[in-house]
Amino acid sequence: MIVRVERLTHRYGERIALAEVSFSVGQGEIFGLLGPNGGGKSTLFRILSTLQAPNEGTATVAGFDVRQQPDEVRRRIGVVFQSQSLDKKLTVDENLVAQGHMYGLSGARLRERIALVAERLGLGQRRADIVETLSGGLRRRAEIAKGLLHEPQVLLMDEASTGLDPRARRELWEYVNELRTRDGLTVVLTSHILDEADRCDRLLLLHEGRVVGEGSPGELKARIGGDVVVLEAADTDSFATRIAQRFPVQPKTVDGEVRIEVPAGHRFISELFEAFPGEIQAISLHKPTLEDVFVRETGAPLC
Repeated sequence: MIVRVERLTHRYGERIALAEVSFSVGQGEIFGLLGPNGGGKSTLFRILSTLQAPNEGTATVAGFDVRQQPDEVRRRIGVVFQSQSLDKKLTVDENLVAQGHMYGLSGARLRERIALVAERLGLGQRRADIVETLSGGLRRRAEIAKGLLHEPQVLLMDEASTGLDPRARRELWEYVNELRTRDGLTVVLTSHILDEADRCDRLLLLHEGRVVGEGSPGELKARIGGDVVVLEAADTDSFATRIAQRFPVQPKTVDGEVRIEVPAGHRFISELFEAFPGEIQAISLHKPTLEDVFVRETGAPLC
């Protein structure tokens, strides 16, 4: 395993940001950290990128400890932050040259690496463009180019598609998958976007600093099975209690809605309308999503 985290714990004063978090990531995997703001994703990202040392536990990248050997870890990771790290007044090329110098690259070797990453990320014709003239999607590609310039083994991406439109997000993922397939790159990313999480090989669900689920998107959604019915009523808490008294289900109230997991949702909806005529204000039926998994494990919404 190229990334190992064991019983990682971190506190900010009295607040626990991470509580004995453990997981591992294999070579060439796209591994996602999924959870709401405040769930512990950013703290974990900062620890893996050596910006912060954990209070307890260990984390290693390519066999090097993030606390004891941070310089060795930095040589082996590329980092794409949520906020832009490019100098918007410089060209793409100038940003990449500055990044290369930070990692000791220069001369022909640096020129070769810039040409290669720029071409692979679709920036070959945009290298002379000033960054502030680029679209959001192209800026994200340039950020990734910076992170890949020194040939890292692991790319860390913090909410990398935040602010991108759906098309730019799809393009970003196409490039990430190409890098994984072609170069065997390992990607660890944080996200709260469901369709992005669905593209990961495996996920770690985090809530209030604790692991509440781990597995592939399919494995996690299979925990629910069947269908998910979501409905609105005048008094959701009272209505959820009455549904539980009438049917062998376990309704949950989340954000003013009642959520129910059932094997055959379309039949159950008919039974609900018969049992509570005129009380249901709105109702919907869908197959399980990662948000449904999160609600089941925590009783709280993902966003």
